[in-house]
Amino acid sequence: MLDASFAARCAAIALANVVREYPHKLDHVMGGDADAASPRALHPAFHGSFDWHSCVHMHWLLARVLRRHPQLACAAAITEVFDRHLSREAIAGEVAYLGRSGTASFERTYGWAWLLKLAQEIAAGPGEAFRRWERDLAPLADAFVARYLDYLPKANHPLRTGMHANSAFGLAFALDYARARGETALAALCEAKAREWFGGDRDYPGAWEPSGADFLSPALMEADAMRRVIGSAGFASWLTAFLPGVAAGAPATLFTPAEPTDRSDPQIVHLDGLNLSRAMCFKGIAAALPVGDSRIQVLHAAASAHLEAGLQGLESADYMGAHWLASFAVLALDGS
Repeated sequence: MLDASFAARCAAIALANVVREYPHKLDHVMGGDADAASPRALHPAFHGSFDWHSCVHMHWLLARVLRRHPQLACAAAITEVFDRHLSREAIAGEVAYLGRSGTASFERTYGWAWLLKLAQEIAAGPGEAFRRWERDLAPLADAFVARYLDYLPKANHPLRTGMHANSAFGLAFALDYARARGETALAALCEAKAREWFGGDRDYPGAWEPSGADFLSPALMEADAMRRVIGSAGFASWLTAFLPGVAAGAPATLFTPAEPTDRSDPQIVHLDGLNLSRAMCFKGIAAALPVGDSRIQVLHAAASAHLEAGLQGLESADYMGAHWLASFAVLALDGS
């Protein structure tokens, strides 16, 4: 669980990152010289943490910490950052950015999903400050809901990558938000797309994982999305067809933590995130199975092994991991 000590440690990492503008990797289409601008000018809310999506999920970490442990000494610092970054003016700037030419695929769908996860977390928080942030963030959340509603009907094929564009990840978080916030059209569309894309999948080649830059498992992320859509008994049957070797911990490469060899490399360090996201998925999949299912114990053991391996990445101070890994650690510990 996300105890106070670990929450404070992760919050300190996030607070340092969300205000750090450089180095920065922009997802920005330029149509001319006039489009050259600093991260802060382009993104008044989410200009830190190396890139836009990492800044969003580090804000989610801070919201989760503040909601779970409001008594921590860092609560005042989190509130101050949120009052500045999630102000009406800052969020208006983010919405305006989406209106620029060339932004149709901006952060699709990884950043979209994380923005909705942040909005969901803030909406679940108590008190006047959370209500203010919820109100001011709403136009940006609504803009990404609209983008999902426009994009998903014309997306005939899922993206099965282990990186940002993974379709199952984008569906899972969007569905969580839609159900929590009463966005019935989005919920129905996500459920329908999950069934269309993944419902008939069988004998998934999990032995081919991981790729060298994965921070998501295509196999496990798909299963984690489907457990949100299918009831317990139906999901158990689907999982048997999809990954028939789970009870035996097979394929071994899917159940064995990855080993990053260079945490200063921006791609290789993704494997720390893979271990943490796998832990999240293993726990979620186990929780969706019927009581007594023999696979639950195997999944919990795999989750523990991957969590232990993934947390080792937090010991590295290299910015290539430090700007994002803490949020994945909180996901693995505290659930999505």
